[in-house]
Amino acid sequence: MLPLLLPALAPILERLAALIPDPQARAKAAAEAEAQLTATLQATDAAQMNANQQEAQAASVFVAGWRPGAGWVCVLALAYQFLIAPLLGWALAVQGLKVPPLPTLDGSLWELLFGMLGLGTLRTIEKARGVATESLRPLARGR
Repeated sequence: MLPLLLPALAPILERLAALIPDPQARAKAAAEAEAQLTATLQATDAAQMNANQQEAQAASVFVAGWRPGAGWVCVLALAYQFLIAPLLGWALAVQGLKVPPLPTLDGSLWELLFGMLGLGTLRTIEKARGVATESLRPLARGR
């Protein structure tokens, strides 16, 4: 999260620092603000990683299984929308059966799929670069 937020917040910090007339005091204030922001974001990321780890180690499928469950719901929805419904509609039409049109799902399935695959892609990049491997080893041993 830090690499995403720091560039976005840097211009705000620069504008606030520009309000200080003394150049040395301005540089010191900017450095302190950036250090405090970095520390806050790192603490937030660490807390989220801890929550994720605790969630993944939970014995209950309702705690540890919600992420895979969301993935399977996405897979089933995509399978229905793009395979089952069109092929079933075609098969019923070939048989000469007159049935009402099958319901369709919202078109936002692509956004959900791209979001989930995008996260998977980022993890693949992390694996290729060897980033965060050590922090995930305890999770792998715990299962």
